[in-house]
Formats: sequence, structure tokens, C-alpha cells
Amino acid sequence: MASTAVVQDGWMARAALRSAAWAEKWFPDAYVFAVLGVVIVAVTAIGFGATPQATAESFGNGFWSLIPFTMQMAFVVIGGYALATAPIVARFIDFLARAPKTGRGAVVYVGLVSMLASLLSWGFSLVFGGLLVRALARREDLRMDYRAAGASAYLGLGAVWAMGLSSSAAQLQANPASMPPGLVEITGVLPFTETIFLWQSIVLTAALIVVSLLVAWFTAPREATARVAADFQGAAQAEAEPLQPRTRPGEWLEYSPLLTVLLSLLAFGWLANEFASKPVVSAIANLNTYNFLFISLGLLLHWRPRSFLNAVAKAVPSTTGVLIQFPLYGGIAMILTHAAGADGETLAHRLSTVFVHIASTDTFALVMGVYSAVLGFFVPSGGGKWIIEAPYVMQAANELQAHLGWAVQVYNAAEALPNLINPFWMLPLLGVLGLKARDIVGFTFIQLLVHIPLVLGLLWLLGMTLEYVPPVMP
Repeated sequence: MASTAVVQDGWMARAALRSAAWAEKWFPDAYVFAVLGVVIVAVTAIGFGATPQATAESFGNGFWSLIPFTMQMAFVVIGGYALATAPIVARFIDFLARAPKTGRGAVVYVGLVSMLASLLSWGFSLVFGGLLVRALARREDLRMDYRAAGASAYLGLGAVWAMGLSSSAAQLQANPASMPPGLVEITGVLPFTETIFLWQSIVLTAALIVVSLLVAWFTAPREATARVAADFQGAAQAEAEPLQPRTRPGEWLEYSPLLTVLLSLLAFGWLANEFASKPVVSAIANLNTYNFLFISLGLLLHWRPRSFLNAVAKAVPSTTGVLIQFPLYGGIAMILTHAAGADGETLAHRLSTVFVHIASTDTFALVMGVYSAVLGFFVPSGGGKWIIEAPYVMQAANELQAHLGWAVQVYNAAEALPNLINPFWMLPLLGVLGLKARDIVGFTFIQLLVHIPLVLGLLWLLGMTLEYVPPVMP
């Protein structure tokens, strides 16, 4: 029966299943993946002449460099879980989960929601996509492959997030006050109309969404071969649980909404001021504001502190991977950018020099796209590494007279490619779903194989339609 069922799947679904089977057997835990990355980068840096002491110092200094971001990502999971388990929100997500009629349709539905949400906020995309998958998995009338649905929930981060309003690079280039010293003289101010709102950017984004959904449809196993949430030990099933009655007088404040009301007045007072003083898009794109909003809403909707604390306690185990692995990526980034070789150049600069030297005006978009994707695999910064790369990359764009706004978009589109197989960004979502990276990477790998030629080809072709515009100073 099993072999007959496999034949019923299309060739892309069979390829995804074989890829998933390979990943399940051979793909290491995300922690091992991160440690191997540290070792490879360190050995390479030493091979180019960096001293062992300088390499070790770079690693140690970088280990703590992502601590604020690590806590932010942990709160993405905690805040999202707390909000999702509030009774009213849980009912709303369950309502949305009624729409799909088939397992394959549910996989595509999750992908569409995830990608559209990521255009507003990548953090929201991670949490909401994961919560939607869990709600769909609870439907007894729907046999949905839990792995494929998890992979679809990750498409926002793996396909289009940097093409939307939460693009760190586009946000930075549009706000001269946020630019590091020297960058504004090289690039000038690039408003959204020159980056994410270019018609070429919109065409690229639309193509990525459509193709990603098609791949999700054709790679989703049919019902006979689907593996549901119950097949995975530890798969999270967030449901609002009734609050147990208090058992002693000292618990009165834990069960009273009094503290919730008082704390919410302060929290929503700050949020009101934040959204009143800034554009809504800019405010929600700030990860601190985003997390604060989720935590505040979760607290308010749980109403009683004890209910909120119970939700937080259940969410914390899901942050384990984030807490122990993100510091390792911080170490990788610091070795790449600070462990200078014998000639004084870092690995990051060597990579950029190689790609810039082989580029021309016509091939700049293609070469820069490859460079951004390769470096993004080792430094998955979510756009933060643009601060490091922008000065020399954009100077090269000026020298080659390539469109500066499109250079930003090339960076954005290509940076998302390695996300499809890099466990770094998967960790918060995997914590929400109770899965391992190896459970979904078989499906995201097929997406990567399709995305690489699509993204690089469109970056090159669409870039040919743009002309160089000198920097506009503020």
C-alpha cells in the first residue's frame, strides 16, 4: 500500500519526499550546523593568514554581539505563543483555519499567508504562519502533511520578506539619520520609490510568490503519504486551556485582573505614543515595538496574570535553539568581518573583492546577487550586515554606474535564498511547531533549487531595464 501511495504523488512531491528522507537521516541538528559553521570560517580565516589569537578573539567578541537580537527572537516566540493561547485569539486562528478543504490546499494557503504577512513584518510572518499550521493540524477532517505546511510557513523568510516594508536595507537607505558615517556620501538618500516600490521590485516579488506557491502545491504529499502532526514527537499543539481555580489566599493578585489593567495602561500608553509619533509601517517594523505589542496584547487578552504566566512557561522551552545557537552565529559574523589575514583583509572583504572585480555594468546585479547569497549563508543577519557591506558594494555600483536602488533590491532578494536551508531563521518557527530543521528542510531545499535561477535571472533581466541615477544628497 505504501509503495502504491508514493506513485500517486507527482515527481516534485516524490523529489521532496526523497529530499526530506535524506535530510531526516543526514541533516544535523541546527546546533551542530552552527558549530560546523564556526569551525569552517575559523579555519578559513587562519588559512588566509589570520592569527589563531585574532580568530579566537573575534569569535569570543562576536559570541555576545547578537544577545539583544537573541532575546528579541526569543520574545517573538514567547509573545506569539502567549497571544495565540489567549482564548479569543485562538478562536480567530481556528476560524481562519477552516478555509482550506484539502491537505495540499492547506499547505498552499499557509504559504500565501506567510509570504503576504512577511511583506509587512518578517517576525509576524514567523509567528502567525506557525500558529496557523498548528490550528490546521488540529482539524480532524484534514490530513495535511505537517512538514510541508511548516516549510510553507517559512516561505515568508525564505522568499520575499526583504522585498517588503520590513527590509532593513531599504529602511536604512530611506532614512539618512540612521546611516553610518560615510554611507550617505556614497549612496545619497534612496526612498522606497527607488527600492521596494520600483515596478521591477513588484514584478520580482509577485513572481516569487506565484512560483513559491506552485512549488508548495506540487511538492506537498497527497493524503495517503502525508505525515500529520501526531507523527512527530513534541509537535506543539497550542490550545487555550481553562485556568485552574486558585487554592490559597496568597494567589489573589495572580487571579485578579487588577495588575493586568494597571500594567496595560502603561504598556498601551507607550504604544499609542510610538504609533502616533511614527508612520505605522516604521513602528511595526521595529522588532522591539513588535514584540512589546504582542506581549502587551497577550497579557491583556489572558486577563489574569496566572493565565498569562502559564502561557509564557509553556513557550519558553521552544526558545532553546534560539538561546544557545544565535551566539554562535554572532561569532561567525565577527570572524568574517574582523579577523584580518596576513594582508590586513577580512574574509568578508575578500568575498566582496572577488565578486566586484569580476562584475561589469551589465552583470553587476547577477554577480552581486551571488555574493549576497553566499555571504548571507554564513552571516544570516536579516539585513543588518548591509551596514558593513553597503559602503564598498554601493561604491562599486557607482563606479560601474549600476542603479543604486536596484542594488539594494538585489541584496534583498538574494539574501533570502540561503534562508531556505539555513537553520538560523528556522529556529523560532521550529520552536513554535515542535519540529527539527531536518523535518522541513527537504521541502525548502526544493524551493531553493527553483528560486536560485528564478531570482538571479530576474535580477539580471529586470536590472537591464534601469539606468544609473547619481546619488541624491539629503
